[in-house]
Amino acid sequence: MELKIQNLIDDQKCFESVRELRWSGNSIRCPHCDSNNIIKRGMDDTEQHKQRYECKTCEKRFDDLTNTVLSGHHQPLKTWIIFLYFMGLNLSTSQIAQELDLNKDDAQFMAETLRNGIATKKPEVKLSGEVELDEVYVVAGHKGNSEAVKKRAEKVEGIV
Repeated sequence: MELKIQNLIDDQKCFESVRELRWSGNSIRCPHCDSNNIIKRGMDDTEQHKQRYECKTCEKRFDDLTNTVLSGHHQPLKTWIIFLYFMGLNLSTSQIAQELDLNKDDAQFMAETLRNGIATKKPEVKLSGEVELDEVYVVAGHKGNSEAVKKRAEKVEGIV
């Protein structure tokens, strides 16, 4: 009997994890208008653990994956989660494809989608307060400024 990792991962836990990460304990917000006036509209017909919602402000419907990199793909959520886990282990795309019984082109597409989505969603770093730097060495060229090069050469010759 062959043991497959997909059989060890629970669909329900994957959707619960996405909900927990996405909504971060805060109220659910509409991905279309950012309202928090949301009602639950049952579970998805094709994926029984995917929660559906309706925004009472803009009257649009959405689900756990709407406007995420995981939305609108033919692979199940648990395959994406396992794929992301394997990427974190530094497995190659071809190794992941083999492990998950995926077509190499599908695996390449999934890797690019995850990498691009993570880079896009990465928050901008904002520094505040006091910033200290130690041992900074700045290299600046003298292109187009031959006089600065001559002065530097004269100083070096004077030391030697």
